[in-house]
Amino acid sequence: MNPPNNIRGVVGFRSLISLGTILFFILVAAYFFYGLQPSRAEGGSLQFKIIKGEGFREIGARLSQNSFIKSISVFKLYSILSGRVQKFQPGLYDLSSAMTLPEIIDVLTSGGKNETSVVIPEGSTVKDIDMILAEAGVIERGALINLPLKELTLNHSFLATVNSFEGFFFPDTYRFKFNSSAKEVADRFLENFEAKAWSLLNGQKNWYDLLILSSFLEREVPDFGDRQIVAGIFLKRLRIGMPLQADASISYAKCDGELKDCLEIRVTKKDLAISSPYNTYQRLGWTPTPISNPGQSAIKAAMTPQATSYIYYLSASGTKDTIFSKTLEEHNLNRSKYL
Repeated sequence: MNPPNNIRGVVGFRSLISLGTILFFILVAAYFFYGLQPSRAEGGSLQFKIIKGEGFREIGARLSQNSFIKSISVFKLYSILSGRVQKFQPGLYDLSSAMTLPEIIDVLTSGGKNETSVVIPEGSTVKDIDMILAEAGVIERGALINLPLKELTLNHSFLATVNSFEGFFFPDTYRFKFNSSAKEVADRFLENFEAKAWSLLNGQKNWYDLLILSSFLEREVPDFGDRQIVAGIFLKRLRIGMPLQADASISYAKCDGELKDCLEIRVTKKDLAISSPYNTYQRLGWTPTPISNPGQSAIKAAMTPQATSYIYYLSASGTKDTIFSKTLEEHNLNRSKYL
């Protein structure tokens, strides 16, 4: 006796559901095991950094963006199933896209290198350096900016007569530990300044003025010989009572000392009226502090100024070549020609 049609229909529908469920779990399992595999068959070793406070979701997103893993979802699920969600360690790790997901998670939860290499470009400001170090995970944002000067004066006597770190954080390539204290970082900069800059400036009666001049040259002129000529021009302007008229000082004022990502760094005519002690178009003499952290080349150029008949200069648009002139009329002609 055959079962009624409605019973056969129910049994068939249930069979389809069961089959569909089985197929779904097969597909999920296949995708899961697919996601555990290396993202590439071959891959060179690359560094991957985990910053303190970064969660496993953010870590997974960056692993995917850098092609270390095939699936963020599988990364999250495996992290949960393996009990590693809370075990990711800040540090620097050597990873390869040829590693499996379990291998990558094993590495990232084992504790990586606790230091990183950071390049501080010449002409960076203290606020720029604070940003660079914060992005590298070395310090908290703002820690260097808010560090009291007096904490470093005892070990670095050249700070005794100044009121700013600007100019003293020597640009170079450094290795810092993650989550360092601002004092530890500043000490490293100042020790390097003492070895590479103070060794040149020490004994100079007007050494701080020379450091300020160096900071102008670092931002204004790229070529060493041109820097020597511009140093001579600035000193001549001082002697004759002429404003220094350094565009870089206006940029420093406009950008509030943070030049790295400043969208308004270019100086316009209206900017020359900015009310600031760093406005060298309106005020005579040096700025209160350096406007950048100069390298050795700029310091040496400031210490060896070249006397010429020039009184004006500009940087050619595009080439950045420095164009000199002896009169304001000639300078204005050069402005129309090169800017």
